[in-house]
Amino acid sequence: MRRVRIHVPLPLERGSILLLDERACRHVAQVLRLRAGEELILFNGEGGEWRARLRVSHRDRCEVEPLEYVDAERESPLQITLLQGISRGERMDFTLQKATELGVHRIVPVFCERTQVKLSGERLDRRMAHWQGVVVHAAEQSGRTRLPVLEKARPFAAALSSAGEALSLLLDPGEATTPDRLAPPEHGRIVLLAGPEGGFSERERRQARASGFRGLRLGPRILRSETAALAALAAFQALWGDWRAGR
Repeated sequence: MRRVRIHVPLPLERGSILLLDERACRHVAQVLRLRAGEELILFNGEGGEWRARLRVSHRDRCEVEPLEYVDAERESPLQITLLQGISRGERMDFTLQKATELGVHRIVPVFCERTQVKLSGERLDRRMAHWQGVVVHAAEQSGRTRLPVLEKARPFAAALSSAGEALSLLLDPGEATTPDRLAPPEHGRIVLLAGPEGGFSERERRQARASGFRGLRLGPRILRSETAALAALAAFQALWGDWRAGR
């Protein structure tokens, strides 16, 4: 039996009747072809989820009724912020999608010296809206009950202020430190800085280290932009997160 999950950015309570937005309605009525009377799962990204019934299923109008709250929690004990150098097209989509599946807490797209995508004004706003949709869909598919925070893209220097007291790491294939040699992060807080195609410039590496970032190497091979951050996230979850036995 398929388990359809839909994000609804609204307060959820028993007995209320809610209209799904255009994206969700199209997915339910036209892609999945659910019919009135079928059940689905709703969540608003604030924790927990609701068993719900589809009351109206039409291509331009979908009504749902929350039936029962389920106290589900599937978030990682790690609070990982991903500062991701902006890459082109589907590569960035892939990174955001898989980072959401891997339990990232916060995502900040970063303009780097070697970023090959030119975004500003309305074009940046449209891309941010698209990326938000990628994150929402990944959360629906992966069973998350809380949405990662997707912050607006910012310049490299501004992104470095995220370091704070977290374990702040710069992905750099030239470094000696590997994930297994790191001490567990205090309070589970990690900030991960991953580059775009072509990686970071030497000036950016110096800036990051001056801001408290430590270099981190992921094995002897060079990983692509859309692979590196995901490999690091997987390693963190295996070492300290919810991939361990008993989590």
